[in-house]
Amino acid sequence: MKKISLLLLLTTFSLLGQNSEKTCEMLSKINFLIQNEHYHPKPVDDSLSVYVFDTFIDALDDNRNLFTKSEYEKLCKHRLKIDNYILQKDCSFMNDFVSVYQLALERKKKILQKIQIEVFNYNGKDTVKFSKKNFPFDLTITDFDKVWKKRMKYDILEDISKLSSNLDSLKLNFTSLEKTTKTKIFESNLCKINNILEDKKGMEYDLQNTFLNIFCTYFDPHTNFFSQDAKSSFMSSLSTSGLSLGLNVTLNEKEEIIVDEIVPGGPAARTNKFEKGDVVLKISNNKGEDYWVSCTSLDKIGELIFSDSNEVIELTIQKKNGNIFDVLLKKQVMKATENAVSSFIVEKGNTKIGYIEIPNFYSDFDGFSPQGCADDVAKEIIKLKQDNIQGLAINLQDNGGGSMEEAIKLAGMFIDYGPVSVLVNSKNKQTILKDYNRGSAYNGPIVILINGNSASASEFFSGAMQDYNRAIIVGSKSLGKASMQTILPLDNKQQDFVKLTVEKFYRITGDSNQIKGIIPDITVPVLYDSIVAREISYKTALKNDAIQSKTRFSPFRKDYYPELIEQSNLRSKKNQLFNEITLVNDEVNALYSSSKKPLLVTFEEVFKDVHEIDSLYKKVKKIVSTENNCIVSNNSYDSEKLQFDAHQQEINAYKIKALKTNPYIEEVISIVNDFNNLKK
Repeated sequence: MKKISLLLLLTTFSLLGQNSEKTCEMLSKINFLIQNEHYHPKPVDDSLSVYVFDTFIDALDDNRNLFTKSEYEKLCKHRLKIDNYILQKDCSFMNDFVSVYQLALERKKKILQKIQIEVFNYNGKDTVKFSKKNFPFDLTITDFDKVWKKRMKYDILEDISKLSSNLDSLKLNFTSLEKTTKTKIFESNLCKINNILEDKKGMEYDLQNTFLNIFCTYFDPHTNFFSQDAKSSFMSSLSTSGLSLGLNVTLNEKEEIIVDEIVPGGPAARTNKFEKGDVVLKISNNKGEDYWVSCTSLDKIGELIFSDSNEVIELTIQKKNGNIFDVLLKKQVMKATENAVSSFIVEKGNTKIGYIEIPNFYSDFDGFSPQGCADDVAKEIIKLKQDNIQGLAINLQDNGGGSMEEAIKLAGMFIDYGPVSVLVNSKNKQTILKDYNRGSAYNGPIVILINGNSASASEFFSGAMQDYNRAIIVGSKSLGKASMQTILPLDNKQQDFVKLTVEKFYRITGDSNQIKGIIPDITVPVLYDSIVAREISYKTALKNDAIQSKTRFSPFRKDYYPELIEQSNLRSKKNQLFNEITLVNDEVNALYSSSKKPLLVTFEEVFKDVHEIDSLYKKVKKIVSTENNCIVSNNSYDSEKLQFDAHQQEINAYKIKALKTNPYIEEVISIVNDFNNLKK
């Protein structure tokens, strides 16, 4: 037995040694690439060490209930030395992280298996504490039984509380619910641990990739390491057409799968049960196979979702207010729409405008077709002009960006000729981006809608339109990302890549919207605006600065802007829906900014805490479902075309319904009306 144990030990250390060598090799290549190609490379010094160490520790034990104080202190000896290790190409320090993490996970597994068979008392005096800041590492070995028992009791009570808003009904069935929920919670936690410990590629591989990505984000939050692993292949497969559930999903910061977009006309959209931000908890097929997302590999989930043999899928989703639903979906072949841009005619009173929705600045990056966002917008404008619109609304809310080339082309469609932005590289070389095409696709008034999720190319385009006084910007401050990235391979093998920030873009005035964002000409209340994670929330975001711009341009007149803005502000103050949004935002801000008191781990207290936001959620639902007083219709061209396509009719109805509940479109029409009157 001793010989076998020794052999296993030697094998383990041999593998750790090989992995640390691989980590060093990768780090060296990444650092070389960043130091030579990054817009603003930073030195590899103690500041990098502290950031990488602290962020890595947070990734491994963000709740401070995995490592003991002594284990943390053992790792802490590396906190100021990581820069030296990198420069010396000695990554053996990773062995300490791997061994401590593995030991901590195995300890947690044993504790959970032990307390799983115990009968829980839910009427004790245990409390759980909440904090916006990380708790200290102060646990000892003897603390873990109590800590994890308390944590599991809280998770069980929280899960039961989310099943219903009827406390009496839950109390009546508590015994049976507790038994089922307890089994589920423990199985989920143990499954998650086993997935890490038994990963086919090895725990060292995952920790290496996490570490490498954290190293990259020290230089800025948009510089990232990624490899061709299960996660990237899974996420890319979600955007393919074919047999589909009609859902686009993504991963949030907790590695949860959340609904990112409901495809109009698809199986998910027809249920009317999905919303952006819903968390997918479980996926089941009609063969009796259930997979909890929290403890299942993305490979397996992808296989379940996309296999032709799994035509019927049941998703268990959790809403923002905690309610949990099972939704049965049958896949269908989703026809690709002609383009992602869509347009409508919106009327109120005697004013008729064109409305264009741009979900992102897409392009044919492979070069197989000329189709792109700008060309598609041009086609929609031609249709809208035939219906004699008096103004144009372009919606960029929640548009996260995309191709900068498309944004340049789009800006050029609304000015006659001239510069639209200035690019600056790591050598401080300025490149003026210009529109070289004479003439405009549309000469009437334009209103652009933005919010805190309007980013990058959206900000580029909005900033250019604002500098030329070519459009009135309405909404809330944008995200504040004014940097450009490119994807570069680490070597000729093309297996590992870095998405690298190589340039910053500036407005033609020399100003920058980095961190600052695009400030709307007219500010209107936007739901959840203050809790949107803008660029300023990232520790390593590039700073805001300005340059001496050499561009020459001729902006449109704006002498009528002050009166136009004043009239809009007066209307906004009297707008009932805007006032409701403001009041809800006040409640949301109070909820997020106030410190939460320690919570007694009893069913009544946990239930009360879980359902504290129920009334707020109802107010939000009312706001997002309130219809405006506008007439929404298709342009003449699309009206003719839609008669012969039932599938497109379904998609069209979904989009019209969304536009009918847009809270800003009435104010946009009023702004266009004022625009036309004041320019006479």
